[in-house]
Amino acid sequence: MTTSKFEPERFRSPAYLATIDSEAAPGQIHISESSMTSLFQQAETGYPLEICGLLIGSINNGNWRVNDIRPVANLNTDRAADRFLLDPAGYQAIDRELRATGNEIIGVYHSHPDCPAKPSPTDLDSAWEGFAYPIISVCEGKATEILCWSVNAENNRFQNVQIVKTV
Repeated sequence: MTTSKFEPERFRSPAYLATIDSEAAPGQIHISESSMTSLFQQAETGYPLEICGLLIGSINNGNWRVNDIRPVANLNTDRAADRFLLDPAGYQAIDRELRATGNEIIGVYHSHPDCPAKPSPTDLDSAWEGFAYPIISVCEGKATEILCWSVNAENNRFQNVQIVKTV
């Protein structure tokens, strides 16, 4: 498997490269091994289309702690192989369910079929300040990498977030 095969030319274009800040995010994301396994399984099951969902947990001192992950439907029917549109009704239902639980929605995950786990300009356009954005690369049906991103202080680039696996 060659890197170039799964990194289309557009990921090396100035527009794509401009979405990534050279500085890493100051915080970390803490996520359990079982949640990581679930993310990979969802991405593989959804292949060759993008899957998406929500991270449930808390944010403390700039660090995200993931307590649960919840798949949400991708409503993009025109370009589901390289775009996602998180179902707003799914988001709202989970948000209502979390009220008074001590947990909240802290991020959005999605997959990149046959592409790297790097954010695109489209990802940046829809990103919210303060959220974590894990991206799972799925190459030929096999999840190969997960990277996490957050929007920088200027809201104009993504910074890489260190992933800390927990038990």
